Amino acid sequence: MVTGGKSLKKIHDILRPDQPMRLSYFTVIFGSVHFFLSHLPNFNSITVISLAAALMSISYSTIAWAASLHKGISPEVVYLPRASTSTGRVFEFLSALGDVAFAFAGHNVVLEIQATIPSTPEKPSKKPMWKGVVIAYIVVALCYFPVAFVGYYIFGNTVEDNILISLQKPAWLIIAANMFVVIHVIGSYQVFAMPVFDMVESYLVKEMKFKPSQLLRVLTRTSYVALTMVLGVSFPFFGGLLSFFGGFAFAPTSYYTCIVLGILLMVLAPIGALRQIILQAKGYKFFS
Repeated sequence: MVTGGKSLKKIHDILRPDQPMRLSYFTVIFGSVHFFLSHLPNFNSITVISLAAALMSISYSTIAWAASLHKGISPEVVYLPRASTSTGRVFEFLSALGDVAFAFAGHNVVLEIQATIPSTPEKPSKKPMWKGVVIAYIVVALCYFPVAFVGYYIFGNTVEDNILISLQKPAWLIIAANMFVVIHVIGSYQVFAMPVFDMVESYLVKEMKFKPSQLLRVLTRTSYVALTMVLGVSFPFFGGLLSFFGGFAFAPTSYYTCIVLGILLMVLAPIGALRQIILQAKGYKFFS
């Protein structure tokens, strides 16, 4: 929600610099799309959306680091840590771990996706699933590592959480890149929300004894979208939220060789992210 809203606002600010609008308006506009898309029944029904999101991710990440290189190093660039104290640096390190965990997330939807693949004793679904996961993480690395390295090289410690927010020219390219981001997060929202929908609806039917119906689906999914939209409008701290949920939702069981490391990441990353959110909230006005 926050990313989509910020990207839409960036497009507006470039096209209409003399007509400023609140970020909350764009977050609501972005969230409104999901009131319709969230009612798609399953993963198979969002295949086209997911594919478009993947293509957009490759496109905007390439534009981000290429446009940054074209811009050149900022004269006032500083490569020192943002925090001036050792304690602050430790918290920032923990928060960064959550960012990495979120960037390489996907373990929480792997089983849902694998369940849609035909599987037999002769041809188990785990084989194509493993190949798909490996390819997916390679693509993610190729997209995000250049952005991370080039972004820090060009902007230093003043780089924005979304590097495209730091760029202004060429205007048409930055507009296109931010539109790609919007399309990407529309797809990724649905991919990550689908398991939540299934979990909540299953709980309501099996545990709460609700009758399965279209009305139940509409109420459940609409409520979830409304809740996330309100949270996005109220707390538009992209970096902090990214790190918090990246660590908090991390599944240690996806790392069989070192479950302890996964548990530590689940505990420590949200702590660093929560501190970052608190610091950002000090000068923030709700619904601004």
